[in-house]
Amino acid sequence: MRMDELARCVKEASIKLAGAGAEQKNKALARIAGSLENRKEEIIKANREDLRRSEKEDLAPPLLKRLKFDEVKIAEVVDGIYSLIALEDPVGKTLLSTEMDEGLELYRVTCPIGVIGVIFESRPDALVQISTLCLKSGNGVLLKGGSEARETNRVLAEVIIKAAGEAGIPSNWAALLETRSDVDEMLKMDESIDLIIPRGSNDFVRYIMSNSRIPVLGHADGVCHCYVDEDADPGMAVKIAVDSKTQYVAVCNALETLLVHEKTAPDFLPELKKAMDEKQVELIGCPKTRSIIPAAPASEEDWKTEYLDYKLSVKVVSSLDEAIEHINRYGSGHTDSIVTRDKEKATRFMAYVDAGNVFWNCSTRFSDGFRYGFGAEVGISTAKIHARGPVGLEGLVIYKYKLIGNGHLVGDYADRSRSFKHNQLNKDFWLQS
Repeated sequence: MRMDELARCVKEASIKLAGAGAEQKNKALARIAGSLENRKEEIIKANREDLRRSEKEDLAPPLLKRLKFDEVKIAEVVDGIYSLIALEDPVGKTLLSTEMDEGLELYRVTCPIGVIGVIFESRPDALVQISTLCLKSGNGVLLKGGSEARETNRVLAEVIIKAAGEAGIPSNWAALLETRSDVDEMLKMDESIDLIIPRGSNDFVRYIMSNSRIPVLGHADGVCHCYVDEDADPGMAVKIAVDSKTQYVAVCNALETLLVHEKTAPDFLPELKKAMDEKQVELIGCPKTRSIIPAAPASEEDWKTEYLDYKLSVKVVSSLDEAIEHINRYGSGHTDSIVTRDKEKATRFMAYVDAGNVFWNCSTRFSDGFRYGFGAEVGISTAKIHARGPVGLEGLVIYKYKLIGNGHLVGDYADRSRSFKHNQLNKDFWLQS
């Protein structure tokens, strides 16, 4: 099937899916979870084939780590699906209800976006998360994963689409794309695709935005920061930095730059060095950092680099304001954390740092849709419209206005024979199930 025909089929199916009820969607999700567990050996076998091929092709170690999809990862995505089932249906929620006049009632009600095109990296778990989130939110989806995961993605897509169909979900609600040319074709299909979510580098996201008229929800680099204030608990700060950097290095919410106040640096940095050495993390430092602990010299490029590896840039700063300025200059607007005992400083940091996620006294690794209780995420958005931060169910719905009248005419209000009341109503849309 040609790409344009495939997209039209997904569009048609998405219109039917938009009307599916919560019970039917949850039934489909449960069936998907069961199918993933029942066919896990087949999935793992396909993943091993992808890993062997990618190792021969010298795929970078961080990408190999993302590519691995074993029994533990399958159990995690299945848990994510069950948590998604437990969440309230995001479709059909009344956000506003107004009595414009007697017998004339206005409702703002959530509805699916339509068809979402998602281009993601080498993580097979992303395919499961994205497709199930789209199903729960009533959206059709075109999935384009990395070629390194092609065998795993083929099996996963087949399992998910088949299981959903067995539960009565319209066929063609989801489709897997495999070639690079499919991406360029996708970017031209503004009549069939309503939103594109790219997961990749800044350059990749910019390319997508520059080459499509379709709205793009950009997930850029994860250049995440942690600032250790002069009033920080040193032990807590070391633990937070280590967890942020090493709990899983090959992800966008891992720590890449650590900022340390000059007053705490002489005592804190040696303890940090000891802890990071145990995790085999290479430290890259500014001149002040290197005067206190051994570290490779940091360049201007290091401050804006997403390593996705056991490597951490460290900079000593003179104040909270300098830390904020550095983050806003070099960060990607993803996730930034402060460690301090001072509530006033934490409040200032969280107000002035321009990021989708700002934390106080906790690891940057908490920046995640599943950990936030969203069920999962299609990505983390650094945009400032529609959705920001981890994009879960609420980021995959929009709304429409529903107006219920009884022969009302605008002319009656234009000639002032009738007037608007605009009273707030305390009830849901009358057709809502």
